[in-house]
Amino acid sequence: MPRVSPALLAALCGVLLALTLPPLPTGILAPLPLAALLWLVASAPTARAGAARMLAGVTALSAVHLWWLVPFLVALFGLPPLGALAGLLYVLEGGFFAVMAYLACRITPSPAGRVWALAGGWVLLEWLRTLGPLAFPWPTLGSVLLPTPLIQVADLGGVLLCSLLITGAAAALVQAARGQRAPLLAAAVVWLAALGYGLTRTPGEGPTQPMLVMRSDFDTFARAVGSLRPEQQFSTLLQATTAARQPGEVVVWSETATSAFPGQPQIPAFPGPGITGLGTPAVGDEPRRNVAVSVDAAGTILSRSEKARLVPFGEYFPLYSGPLRPLYGLIERTLNIDLAPIPSAQSIRPLSLQGILYGTYICYDSVFSWVARDLVRQGAQVLVNPSNDGWYNGWGVSQHFWMGRIRAIETRRWLVRSVNDGVAGAVDDLGRPVSTVAAGEGVQTLHVRPRLLSGQTLFVRLGHVPALLLAALLVVLGWGVGRPLSPPVTGSALPRR
Repeated sequence: MPRVSPALLAALCGVLLALTLPPLPTGILAPLPLAALLWLVASAPTARAGAARMLAGVTALSAVHLWWLVPFLVALFGLPPLGALAGLLYVLEGGFFAVMAYLACRITPSPAGRVWALAGGWVLLEWLRTLGPLAFPWPTLGSVLLPTPLIQVADLGGVLLCSLLITGAAAALVQAARGQRAPLLAAAVVWLAALGYGLTRTPGEGPTQPMLVMRSDFDTFARAVGSLRPEQQFSTLLQATTAARQPGEVVVWSETATSAFPGQPQIPAFPGPGITGLGTPAVGDEPRRNVAVSVDAAGTILSRSEKARLVPFGEYFPLYSGPLRPLYGLIERTLNIDLAPIPSAQSIRPLSLQGILYGTYICYDSVFSWVARDLVRQGAQVLVNPSNDGWYNGWGVSQHFWMGRIRAIETRRWLVRSVNDGVAGAVDDLGRPVSTVAAGEGVQTLHVRPRLLSGQTLFVRLGHVPALLLAALLVVLGWGVGRPLSPPVTGSALPRR
């Protein structure tokens, strides 16, 4: 019988691990395929072989979890062969983890130690993938716990603490398979403690604020190329709002649902009071911007906040004014779109409206824990996420919504979403959808009653520091396992016979 390649086995583990990630409800099984992958990497004969196995595993994981990027690229370029460009991202994601695996294998003297170093290194890398202009923290292992009470520990250490529960359990399973039961017993105690913590969490108490949110199905690509005019979108949303609005409601529109020139103080026809995504065109030296604004009943813009994190190769294009400019120019002419980068926010702040602070962040910002955390630290009483998920479909839309639900848990704030082609509605401070709509034709409206909450969770105060310290501790543990306690005795010190 032919021997199966370890790299192929690692790829199979990656596929199985992907099938436990959002939006599938099988997350509780994630430690099993992860344990197999960690052991395959840790038992490799060389650090380079371990890195190759991790590359195969995470590339396969990314290909399954992010399959929706292929039809997105096909729709964007209009050429089916160009969907294969998604493979570059899959390999890149695998490459990041391969580098981590190589370092873990180099610093640890034994396969048993490497398993712990890989478990801690995985979480540290998830954090590193939230940094820099090309940050793309998709997927994060901790999100698999969302269907369980275990996810509630995110208010202590963020989603990375949940990731640590997964990777730590996987490492403990490997040790149990090797005959060491103590780590698995310790992991079981930790999981039971986390389960007990989650089961005892109760919703926060506070006043409610009536809000009207929208879900639309405008063709995002038509808007990008100009065949759908902003005035048409505005008119349709205004008509739906006027027909559905109830007294006292704050209306919320989606990302770039309105447009205005830079510095324009009013949106005269907007049905304030409300919050809306706002796009401003490039004028002279002023670049186009993607912002959210609060607007009063007279249409006056009261406060604004810019998008904090730009989508790599969607709103931020590396070397746009450098050596890649001819390539970007070709794409712009072919697709009839403007790829000029949008500036990211230098600082973020809650939007103020009628004495209430709304922690408003735009679309892709919801993937990053620090954005909602910063807004709540500044006093935000409810989170608001204007989004446009019309660029893609399939699992990507559900995954985006799942990550937004975790932001509500981390900060213990209600989350309100108004979207184009996504999931609109409200999520409570335990991360539970209260009133949502995910499909339908035309403009749909929802009446939601989020609670206005105060106070700060441990995560809001400390961020990911507790999770990162524990992850680093696992790396140190891996470094120490199998290492001699004292230096070997030299030959000159041996007794003579």
